[in-house]
Amino acid sequence: MKDSITMVERKDSIRNAYRHIGSNGFYDGMITCSTFLGRVVSRLVWDMNADDCAEYQTRALSGIPERFSGRLLEVPVGTGILTMPVYQTLPAAKITCVDYSPDMMAQAETKAKRLGLKNIVFKQGDVGNMPFEDCSFDVVVSLNGFHAFPDKEAAYKETFRVLKNGGIFCGCFYVKGLRKRTDCIIRSIYQPMKLFVPPYETKDSLKNRLKSIYADVNISNVKGIACFVCRKASTPEQN
Repeated sequence: MKDSITMVERKDSIRNAYRHIGSNGFYDGMITCSTFLGRVVSRLVWDMNADDCAEYQTRALSGIPERFSGRLLEVPVGTGILTMPVYQTLPAAKITCVDYSPDMMAQAETKAKRLGLKNIVFKQGDVGNMPFEDCSFDVVVSLNGFHAFPDKEAAYKETFRVLKNGGIFCGCFYVKGLRKRTDCIIRSIYQPMKLFVPPYETKDSLKNRLKSIYADVNISNVKGIACFVCRKASTPEQN
């Protein structure tokens, strides 16, 4: 019981942390390098400019097929700043967006309404215990989430479980060991603020983990962000 209470408390502290950064446009500006402050933070923390940000996001989303018309899950959706414009190009897809923070998800819903998107369902939920049947989705997308998930093992298991055999898992997140300054800022600032939660993958550990459960694993990085696209094997025997 004590461990369960601790996990709930950790999740609540993370949600509260993202409420503060997600409610004033700072998060969107930082992720897209579209504001002065966002560019400063992106350069200071990640050593990235606008082109770098666009590059890792393009790689992370490259697993979504053009004219995709299947079922797609995004977890966490955050404020939707990166994916709502992409979903605008996929009118035939059936999209489900999940986030633990109702505040950030509300911003994503606002963006979807502004763009006139009718094919998206938003659900507040925990990536470690998702309310979906096994093999429900053709694509699972996770952008900048795994470094914040308090129970990463459960998150890996759940994203694998809900993905169909032959489906694509793609996304990106912070990995340690590629940028010393980034690692230092994560440990000294982001971690105490509950924005990031250890343990963190390295690029090699992520590659080994994904290769142990997925097929056709492709991993690259832009500075301290690892991007991945992989496929769930078509038959259980191959997993």
